[in-house]
Amino acid sequence: MQMGSELKDLLKTPEDEWYHGKITRHDHFSDLKDIDVALDSVPEQFKVEDRRRYTESCFGHFLRMDQGMKFSGGIVHQLLLRELHHDGPEDEMRFMLGPRSVRFSKVEFCVITGLKFGVIPDTKRYEMVENGIHQRYFNSVAEVDYEQLRAVLRIGVFEEQYDALKLCLLYMLNWILMGLDERDKVPLWQFRLVEDLDAFDAFPWGAHVYRQSITQRCEIQVPLPAKAMKKVTIMFA
Repeated sequence: MQMGSELKDLLKTPEDEWYHGKITRHDHFSDLKDIDVALDSVPEQFKVEDRRRYTESCFGHFLRMDQGMKFSGGIVHQLLLRELHHDGPEDEMRFMLGPRSVRFSKVEFCVITGLKFGVIPDTKRYEMVENGIHQRYFNSVAEVDYEQLRAVLRIGVFEEQYDALKLCLLYMLNWILMGLDERDKVPLWQFRLVEDLDAFDAFPWGAHVYRQSITQRCEIQVPLPAKAMKKVTIMFA
């Protein structure tokens, strides 16, 4: 195992180029309460079943998380500065922590999240469901952003059994697990897939979220000598 000064030679960002920065994307863990509220807003005759189905779903265990957990952009920034070049799989990351090299791979991601891994199927094969939630709540528009999804969830008026459940699953996946911007769009294939709750639960979401997370860009604001700010895009892979 390489240690100490040898690791510094593998740094993607040499120590003399380290800088202060502010990550402009944050977690949305506090918005887990939106799911709780939405599941309590369904018609009384559906309430128990909708909540049971959600808590037993592939994302149900996240409702037991501490919703007061805080995200530290500073820690993430310091970790990214210590990212190493390595000869391991392309979808892994290595970091220099003190004198040691530590790994972040799908193994650690699976242990932390409890999400299922497997071969990701071709999502293009899913057909749009007539009178599904995409049609009923969004008029089948081609692009639905996360802000629109959140607005429908917070209004809390649901027409049929499992509508709240389906919307909560999409909200958990895209807004909380992916942590993307509210202007980003919900992929249409997910609207198709969520209409089949068993198929949605069976989907290897761990593999999907890990792949997206390991390659998504992170915007960091870097202060310049003139006290100006610029944005630098850093790949996670």
